[in-house]
Amino acid sequence: MQKQYLEAGRIVGTHGVSGEMRLECWCNTPAFLSKFKTLYLDEGKTALSVSCRPHKNIVLIRAKGISSIEEADLYRGRILYIDRADAKLSKGEHFVQDIIGLKVVDEQTEEVYGVVSDVLKTGSNDVYEMKDSDGRMVYIPVIPDVIRELDFERERVLIHPMKGLFDDED
Repeated sequence: MQKQYLEAGRIVGTHGVSGEMRLECWCNTPAFLSKFKTLYLDEGKTALSVSCRPHKNIVLIRAKGISSIEEADLYRGRILYIDRADAKLSKGEHFVQDIIGLKVVDEQTEEVYGVVSDVLKTGSNDVYEMKDSDGRMVYIPVIPDVIRELDFERERVLIHPMKGLFDDED
């Protein structure tokens, strides 16, 4: 089941003296997060009205009701969340948090190879890091020849394993 509230980043410090906070962004880009007007604490239990702006590789956040460096510093280390309903993704885009934990399944044999433990950004294409039942890590390229379907309802990734992916064949 997909979570309603998704981790967006961690507050790592303050910026200036008027209550702005520095957020380590866990989204694709700081610009993505800067579009949100509401962020959440405690996995969605507490809403913060915010204005966000990218600053280098972080996001600067000004939250309603926080107007001093002392007040902002109380939030250091806290994780902020976005509401899935507020996010606009393009077709074919998915949240990494939705992919982690999916079973990796052979599209033809239905054999379960393992579970996605991480999504790595490599530049040319993403790579799913998968842990098999023996604890061995396998790296699956996210390319159309291999990844056939992301089935979130059945919590699985259907793949067509390329030669050598699960064995030492040449």
